[in-house]
Amino acid sequence: MYRPSDHHMGFSAVQSVSKLVLYTVQHFWRACSAAILTLLLCYWLYGGVLIFILLCLAVCGAFYHYQDVLLYYPEQPESARVFVQTPNTVGLPYENVFLETDDGVRITGYFVPQSLDRRREAPTMLYFHGNAGNIGHRLNNVQAIYSYCGCNVLLLEYRGYGKSEGSPSENGMRLDAKAAMDYLLNREDVDSKKIIVFGRSLGGAVAIDLASDLNYMKKIFVLIVENTFTSIPMMATQIVPGLEKLPVICYRNQYLNIRKIRIVQVPTLFLSGLSDQMIPSRMMAELFQACNAPLKHIERFEHGTHNGTWQCSGYYEAINRFLSHIQQSSLATHVDQDYIRTAQQETGTVI
Repeated sequence: MYRPSDHHMGFSAVQSVSKLVLYTVQHFWRACSAAILTLLLCYWLYGGVLIFILLCLAVCGAFYHYQDVLLYYPEQPESARVFVQTPNTVGLPYENVFLETDDGVRITGYFVPQSLDRRREAPTMLYFHGNAGNIGHRLNNVQAIYSYCGCNVLLLEYRGYGKSEGSPSENGMRLDAKAAMDYLLNREDVDSKKIIVFGRSLGGAVAIDLASDLNYMKKIFVLIVENTFTSIPMMATQIVPGLEKLPVICYRNQYLNIRKIRIVQVPTLFLSGLSDQMIPSRMMAELFQACNAPLKHIERFEHGTHNGTWQCSGYYEAINRFLSHIQQSSLATHVDQDYIRTAQQETGTVI
């Protein structure tokens, strides 16, 4: 006879066992790095198939966890975890922001507000930076966004970066982004219907993930992505040919932007530097093509480098033009061809 209590107890038991298995596997992998030298010595002295298999597992485990070191650079430059420049050094007003994520990690940020008389009417940008440094290294860019685009700006410091607690990870950054979005949605002095989610490089992946979340998609006014990759596995094949044969599960961090962008229904602006030597500009073109947003546009900057596209002529004009169009548009279910033709004539871009 079916009893809800039995079902609940069975589910709890399965959940407990799953947590135990996951905990054991995680700690096993973490121990792999320390075990490699011991296993290598044993194999050299005694040989044996079992030791060889264990050695291979240890090497794979160490590589799996070492991927974080290859992707996240919170300590570059060396002072990045010690000193974070404040917005007032570039003439910006600011508030320190302290948030706690759903998994209990305390993260920080800066909120840069417009003056009281226009703060409520101005759009608010949630700014996700790249994989190195801290939010203090982005202040010149934020100063221009504040001045030329008239936005309030929330600069989020990921876990493991700057003064934030924890260690960076894909899922962790997802929780960081949600905490920041919830914070803005609950501020009474900003317009919750005009939240712009912006991300550059790795930050673009964080932005796309947030915009593809059904719980937040309708709460985002605009998505802006700059010099972002299609996925970590695809980036890996750019560096080491042949890795395309490696299963996706082997990647500790995946950031499958090319899949998630297909879900996005938020008006989306792609800012692509054609002189990007780190991420092929074709990846931005692929993201643009895959995006199913009813209103999307791509701006290409011939001399835009990976970290310097924001310094190109016409950069802020492109953002303002897109925001202005959205504010005036009824957001029909198709891309406005007149807008595209005007943008092409003014910037020389091809869509």
